Amino acid sequence: MAIAIITGAAGLIGSEAVKHFAEQGMDVIGIDNNMRSVFFGEEASTLWMGNHLRKSVTNYRQHSIDIRDREAVFDLFRRYGDEIKLVVHTAAQPSHDWAAREPLTDFGVNALGTLTMLEATRLHSPDAVFIFTSTNKVYGDTPNKLPLVEMPTRWEIAPDHAYSIGIDENMSIDHSTHSVFGASKVSADVMVQEYGRYFGMQTAAFRGGCLTGPAHSGTKLHGFLAYLIKCTVNRTPYQVIGYGGKQVRDNIHSYDLIQAFDAFYKKPRVGEVYNIGGGRFSNCSMIEAIALCEEIADEPLQQSYLDTNRIGDHQWYISDLTKFKSHYPEWKLTYDVKAILQESYSLNADRWMKERNGMQVAA
Repeated sequence: MAIAIITGAAGLIGSEAVKHFAEQGMDVIGIDNNMRSVFFGEEASTLWMGNHLRKSVTNYRQHSIDIRDREAVFDLFRRYGDEIKLVVHTAAQPSHDWAAREPLTDFGVNALGTLTMLEATRLHSPDAVFIFTSTNKVYGDTPNKLPLVEMPTRWEIAPDHAYSIGIDENMSIDHSTHSVFGASKVSADVMVQEYGRYFGMQTAAFRGGCLTGPAHSGTKLHGFLAYLIKCTVNRTPYQVIGYGGKQVRDNIHSYDLIQAFDAFYKKPRVGEVYNIGGGRFSNCSMIEAIALCEEIADEPLQQSYLDTNRIGDHQWYISDLTKFKSHYPEWKLTYDVKAILQESYSLNADRWMKERNGMQVAA
């Protein structure tokens, strides 16, 4: 039986990957120790999703392993060896702000944890496809040097600029401020490429825009779109940080991202890098996202504004998907920002309203 190893298995992308590849007939082994609750508190806990996956996915097993624990990771790979055909590595410390508080932990999880996963794969499952969820933060603040124009609700780039359809993989990752988080992800991203090019492994680093979906345990420090619609329904105060609220992000639904992963798995390449996100199909500014949340929830957001930009944060980022689409022309996006928010509201609003009214909600 073909086995898929998925780290961060109870998180947003990991859980989507678990369900998808289990439905494809693979035995799926998840690695998840609920570190997200350590980073962001109990509201960000993924225990509920881990329990749901165990109950609903018959060919799924989960191990509470810390990816920094080399021996535990190696033992798992040693046990299954060549049966492992796919590794989807989503586990990470994902926050700018949290990384600055504990740089050693951030680097240990993001960089050294990724190296541990790569080496375990190389030693025990060298023919497996290795997919890594990297980030657009590897480009640091270089996107902020683009000639942007202030519009009524967003920052935008001139239509005749080379990056008008989005930022491609040729943008430099050097000579920029990345944030501590961005730097640790750069280290992991480059190592994923190196294990492909140097050792000949089938690896890919997917440099994601904002990854989102209804299973996202959104919190103040990570998962802005999921957290924003939750705050709107919950009537929880939300603080917009910097750029006049006109900063732009592209947003990709976890379903669409996993379809991209599946395309790469079926036709893998060596040492690839892809910018992946909502592109021009699915993007918004903070102001535009707030307006959509208020429209969908029929509630005003209780918001405030802090006129200080996060260090290394992007003022405008939209992914150019041309490279990935040229390699996998059958892949396409299916969710835009409004559809993402509408689905999240439809699936979660009742629970959020109960929380708002002080009612106990089952995990």
